[in-house]
Amino acid sequence: MTDTSGPPFRADHVGSLLRPQRLLDARARFAAGEIDAAELRATEDEAIADVVRLQGDVGLRTATDGEFRRASWHMDFIYAIDGITKVTGEDIVVHFKNADGTIDFTPAGLHVDGPLSIDEPIFGPDFAYLQSVVGEGQTPKLTIPSPSMVHYRGGAAAIDPAVYPDEDAFWDALSAAYAQQVRGIAAQGCTYLQLDDTSLAYLNDPAQRAELAAQGRDAEHQHERYIRQINAALAGRPEGLTVTTHMCRGNFRSSWVAEGGYDFVAEALFGGLEVDGFFLEYDDARSGGFEPLRFVPPGKRVVLGLVTTKRPELESKDDLKRRIDEAARYVPLEQLALSPQCGFSSTVEGNALTRDEQIAKLALVVETAREVWG
Repeated sequence: MTDTSGPPFRADHVGSLLRPQRLLDARARFAAGEIDAAELRATEDEAIADVVRLQGDVGLRTATDGEFRRASWHMDFIYAIDGITKVTGEDIVVHFKNADGTIDFTPAGLHVDGPLSIDEPIFGPDFAYLQSVVGEGQTPKLTIPSPSMVHYRGGAAAIDPAVYPDEDAFWDALSAAYAQQVRGIAAQGCTYLQLDDTSLAYLNDPAQRAELAAQGRDAEHQHERYIRQINAALAGRPEGLTVTTHMCRGNFRSSWVAEGGYDFVAEALFGGLEVDGFFLEYDDARSGGFEPLRFVPPGKRVVLGLVTTKRPELESKDDLKRRIDEAARYVPLEQLALSPQCGFSSTVEGNALTRDEQIAKLALVVETAREVWG
């Protein structure tokens, strides 16, 4: 299949992939002081070249580096923004749920204690390496957290008032910093950029909104602020740069945080967010129905995340086609595409699947898309 429709492509994927054991071992040896940064990076390079070939072998047009150089899908980027400091001893506790109970994820906290800027593209050298190893017909994609994630993780309490006396000043600076990132990575030749965002999906969950309200935040309108600030970051983006967003309700070791359909944010999100496509989690009942897709305007692509990365069982191709048909009642089939619901390894630990099970999921996406769209 030669997919000339994207990006995002008819068969696509979110970004992160399971880390191979040799890479995990190298990270452990580096942490123990047994190897230096150059040897770790050489191991990363080799693993990334392998995983780029894997993506091409299963028929994907999108190629990512699997986020192999990161410990976390978002915090590595956020801590690299000038003006943001990683704060230990003020860990953020995020309660994840799964079929067996709960599990806590505790990333370090953050403080905005200086003027925000991104003078050189974050992950720029990493993306340059990805560009150097992609195969013919592959489009390298960079995935980064959206501006919303900086605020959602800490809120006003994380902002030093001596630097930004009010949230408007903070938001202006953050969006300007992200605009630097967008321009810089596009100048490097990036044509496919994805802003990953859990906050816009979390806000559909009444329990999450109640938690924010208890902190004194404007939970009923938070998503509107986030949409405005993402748009500000993307305003005037370079020609030829496709930007998508991916939204999920948490992904850590096959567990999740939030529940609920996209109904609460749908009208403002789909009608107002200035991106070219939406990667949406739709792998089980937690994600709600397809009715919110009625707000998607013409010209924007919806990538249906129908194949779960949380469980190894392979979905039925017929079931996937049926669900695509259901979604097509609310947005035309030609605006739809297919992907896994999230990454396979949003953090270094990864979800509870094997490499072969991951490959089978990706191949299923490609095969199903070929049969649906040709």
